Amino acid sequence: MFLSVFDIFKVGIGPSSSHTMGPMAAAGAFLALLAKRAARDPPPDSWLRIHVSLHGSLALTGRGHATDRAIVFGLLGHRAGDIDIDKAEADVAVLRQSRRLPSLGGITLAFDPHHHIFFDYDSPLPGHPNGMDFHATDTEGVGYLSQIYYSIGGGFIVTAEELAGGQAGVGDDAGTQVPFPFENAASMLRMAEESDYSIARMMLANERTLRSDAEVDAGLAALWHAMSTCIDRGLACQGELPGGLRVKRRAGKLYEQLRGEQGSNTAQPHVYSDWLTVYAMAVNEENAGGGRVVTAPTNGAAGVIPAVLRYYLDHCVGADEGRVGEFLLTAAAIGGLIKSNASISGADAGCQAEVGSAAAMAAAGLSAVLDGTPAQVENAAEIALEHHLGMTCDPVGGLVQVPCIERNGIGATKAVAAASLALRGDGTHFMPLDNCIEAMRETGREMSTKFKETSLGGLAVNMPEC
Repeated sequence: MFLSVFDIFKVGIGPSSSHTMGPMAAAGAFLALLAKRAARDPPPDSWLRIHVSLHGSLALTGRGHATDRAIVFGLLGHRAGDIDIDKAEADVAVLRQSRRLPSLGGITLAFDPHHHIFFDYDSPLPGHPNGMDFHATDTEGVGYLSQIYYSIGGGFIVTAEELAGGQAGVGDDAGTQVPFPFENAASMLRMAEESDYSIARMMLANERTLRSDAEVDAGLAALWHAMSTCIDRGLACQGELPGGLRVKRRAGKLYEQLRGEQGSNTAQPHVYSDWLTVYAMAVNEENAGGGRVVTAPTNGAAGVIPAVLRYYLDHCVGADEGRVGEFLLTAAAIGGLIKSNASISGADAGCQAEVGSAAAMAAAGLSAVLDGTPAQVENAAEIALEHHLGMTCDPVGGLVQVPCIERNGIGATKAVAAASLALRGDGTHFMPLDNCIEAMRETGREMSTKFKETSLGGLAVNMPEC
């Protein structure tokens, strides 16, 4: 199964790919489905009411992740990739007064955000912890159309029918025939050896079945521009993050401290980890504030890969900006393997599936641009993922702030350590990446739901009394 680099990395808004971007996409998909049904079989009174119920993790931590806000944005026609937040908020203000969505082919759509989004804490849907049930009813309250969607991480959504049929967020391009259709790390390494291609070169050959070289290059450049710009915004901002925890942005102040130490003899040798941490925290503070980020592979883990890539460009000897695409393609290959064979959803498998996956992807990308062999790249990814196994997703207050912001910084430092260790060897190692991915899947399956983005356990219920 081929997952494009542009499926793994998507530009969107914070604070969560599964709780914000996915629900926004589901709302848009339901409108499209409703338009098709109405064109074929119009409702009798040209009038419908929309209801949405949120289940599982989306109910339990949806308010903290702004899921209801995302649903409203999606029903108003906004999309995560190009949303104008000011315009979207203005549209929401109009909706709160009118209680009407934009008409759909002459059909009036009644919708009150305060009353027609229901957080169902007691009835999880069977397919996935992040479930949404959309309904349209007529003037008599009779059901006209309903559809269940699941938000399965990284902004991917599937319908209940698609999930039952094994189409678990495979991406728009997954059915494309590609020259290197590796489905696991073992086949990836075998194909690399047989072709004498790097992992990035194989990914590029696959991408070329869908897009021209110019389109791929432009797309990769746009992804890095969005990531890098997000770092810069985060480093320039001060103040408190929204949500009520009164968490202060720290990246900007830490960055100024680090800049002040440059060229002096006061910096400790481990200062490299501080640079990684500050880059990652800058991204995740932006994400927590609802800013523009890139899923990498999720919003909750969006800081790891940009931090490691910025670290490579600004701090590594011999860094070459022309290899940014190679980094991203390599990272996407690893992310695709993890998503296809385990999970990148915190609600499904804990934070090992988010920051752990991001660290594995970043370690692979850094190893590649530091001239690692495919075997060393695979080894780096395995080391990084292995040392995140069992990590829970336990956000305090259902907000992507504590421990998520710092956790991205630590994930970035683990990624660099994993890459460095792998590059010291020749690529041979005891535990294959495929086995580590399977261990992550099994660990997530056995993990209590208290520790999978429900804020019912862990740090979320062990905090100071204020």
